[in-house]
Amino acid sequence: MSKKRKTNKPEVEKQSDYYRLKTQAVDDLVTADESNSPPVSEAELRAYRSGPKMKVADWVKMLFIKAWFAGAVCFFFIWGMGTILSSELDILFVTGMALGIVTDLLTNPALRFFEKTPGENARWMMVTRKGMSGFFLNILYAYLILFLVYVWYNAVNMTASCLLGTANSVVLGVEPVLFGLFCLGFDLLLIQGKHALHRHRVKTDK
Repeated sequence: MSKKRKTNKPEVEKQSDYYRLKTQAVDDLVTADESNSPPVSEAELRAYRSGPKMKVADWVKMLFIKAWFAGAVCFFFIWGMGTILSSELDILFVTGMALGIVTDLLTNPALRFFEKTPGENARWMMVTRKGMSGFFLNILYAYLILFLVYVWYNAVNMTASCLLGTANSVVLGVEPVLFGLFCLGFDLLLIQGKHALHRHRVKTDK
């Protein structure tokens, strides 16, 4: 009997050590945060990230999201409301409102969803504020984008009419793909202008 007790003692010690390690691991996991976590390289993080083998550049994702949502607004409101609203001004008013709401509630949150660090994709947004102030600013900004796209369509059609000698002809009609690309183009131009003004202010302050 004495020999049996001696042989069981190391096993009990091993079990107690095992459970002590498990408890310590749980405590470390619960109390883990950015201050006490060891640094991990970006290469190691990429190795453990799941996803398709064919990687798409981040800027391609951003451009696609912005153009796709703008094209969807054209499809549902310019095409969809065209048979309901007879006035062109009413269609533009509703479309601008919808474009601003979609930008605030869908486009910008989608851009933030793909951020690896907080605020990384803010450079792709004209309005970075959240809440009601950002909501109304996005609507006002959408009306500006829609105005520029409307002027662009008219300029292209007038130029084509003059070159072809056909008065009041519509060469370039409004459809979702081009509408989304035109919205994207003017949006990027205005955002680049915003960044240029910011860099100029920083230089002048120095």
